[in-house]
Amino acid sequence: MFTHLTSSRAVWAGLALAGALAVSAQPVFAGECPADKIKPNARQMVDYKPVGVTDVTLGSIDLEKQPAHIEGRELRFRKLTIEPGGIVPWHSHDDRPALIFVQQGEIVEYASNCIDPIVHKAGDLRPEVYGTSHWWKNLGKETVILYVGDVRRDPKDHNM
Repeated sequence: MFTHLTSSRAVWAGLALAGALAVSAQPVFAGECPADKIKPNARQMVDYKPVGVTDVTLGSIDLEKQPAHIEGRELRFRKLTIEPGGIVPWHSHDDRPALIFVQQGEIVEYASNCIDPIVHKAGDLRPEVYGTSHWWKNLGKETVILYVGDVRRDPKDHNM
């Protein structure tokens, strides 16, 4: 019985150490700028026009008319299709938070606060919040499909 207790303690101690290391480590998730590559103004704005991109609004909700009563804001859900070689031009999310889901393909993001390009693959979810300015390019041979949920102020704002 003593041996069993000693082995159990050793197993639990090992598990506790592994858990502590896992919690203290800074993981890098798919489609995220590595911590050592984050730098303010790492990339300057570029003036590319949209190329090979289809942007379809699938639905929207006027948030002022909802119980949350968020005046002058719209929750919008869109589908972006980016052909090989396609470009989503430079834009900012300082006033338009969004979540991007990569449904198909692989696309490269060039973010203002990341030294290296960021690769996003099917299944990745990318939050775009205050401080995010970037552009995207499909460098692959497969069409990329993104689903985008964003909150915009200006209904005339057609930024992708």
